[in-house]
Amino acid sequence: MSQTTAPAPVRFSRFLPTLLLLLTVFGPISMDLYLPALPALTAELGAATSVAQLTVTACLIGLAAGQLIAGPLSDRFGRRGILLIGVVAYVVTSALCAASPTVELLILARLVQGLAGGVGIVIAQAAGRDVFSGGALIRFYGRLTVVGGLAAVVGPLLGGQLNTVTDWRGLFVFLAVVGAALLVTAAVAFPETLPAARRTTGGFAQTGRDFRVLLSDRVFLGAVLNQGFMYAALFAYLSGATFVLQGIYGLSPQGYALAFGLNSAGFMVAGHLAGRAAERWSLPRTLTTGIVVAGLGALGLLAAGLTTLPLWVVIVSLLALASGVAITSPPATTLALVDYPHLAGTASSLLGMVRFGFGGVTAPLVGIAGAATILPLGIVTTASVVLAAAAYLALAARSDKPAEPVRIPLETSRAV
Repeated sequence: MSQTTAPAPVRFSRFLPTLLLLLTVFGPISMDLYLPALPALTAELGAATSVAQLTVTACLIGLAAGQLIAGPLSDRFGRRGILLIGVVAYVVTSALCAASPTVELLILARLVQGLAGGVGIVIAQAAGRDVFSGGALIRFYGRLTVVGGLAAVVGPLLGGQLNTVTDWRGLFVFLAVVGAALLVTAAVAFPETLPAARRTTGGFAQTGRDFRVLLSDRVFLGAVLNQGFMYAALFAYLSGATFVLQGIYGLSPQGYALAFGLNSAGFMVAGHLAGRAAERWSLPRTLTTGIVVAGLGALGLLAAGLTTLPLWVVIVSLLALASGVAITSPPATTLALVDYPHLAGTASSLLGMVRFGFGGVTAPLVGIAGAATILPLGIVTTASVVLAAAAYLALAARSDKPAEPVRIPLETSRAV
């Protein structure tokens, strides 16, 4: 169907990108804000390190499943209604996390919080595809990466500062407040970006057929698996860095937040540059560069696990790992979504599900040997980046399907 049937996105294009970018804070804020207090949470609830890390894993699994559900629903019923339902649920479950009396109940609450939080992520990606194409689409996905990094910077820094005046429960109350602010913003200013004429029909059977179409596409599958393994490395870092930097290297919660913020700033800068590079250079070359940079960071962490290395080496390795993942995100997201404007929600849900699902599986592995060694983190991140490279080279890179951004048809919407 012609793209000209959606004039509303053009009218709201000056404001809509900002709203979509704000929605991407769900995942990073949910993940990062309470990480400086994770050791204290572990001690207060009397949990083992690996069990406490399941609060991270549960959120990741929830974020993955939430996207898998919300994406197809938004293709069928529109973006706005599904988004508002998800944000309301996020506010409620954040409050439940704050009130959890045991680590088991907190893990369950984090799972549901992740389910609700996944809605914002998938709607942001899908609504962006509704509105933008060509260079504007690549730039938009680059800025999604930047804002995700910004939230990752703000999250641990705020968490470290808030942790000086409140406990981990207060941090979850803060998440509820953030969710309420986003709910008001979305209710007032988020327009419907998917007109009724462009929505899918057919119920669950059609959703299954749509999934089969996407998964039979070598470029889509290669890009999605690449991102799944890259984000597995990233979330292994998110789960393990607090114990490495605070437990092994003795950083305070504030010191950890600063180190984490530096790496997240690198994530932001790399994501911004990757969006520009993918538009002007090429998607495959930018994606390959990101894999190489992340691989160097993972090898640095592996070396730190095999022999004693100074703190700066570990921080630089973490910076390279995070930056490499950020570089791969805009080109891989574009490769995955560009050919499916009519299935943007479903395609986004599969991409998000694999990103967060793979992360949920690998996150607890970094604590399997306790909090006294970096070696599991080095092994998990190195293996993940190797698998990411293999998935891309075996599928997307060898496909005859055009992947250059200059071949993507431009829409009439304004640039981001």
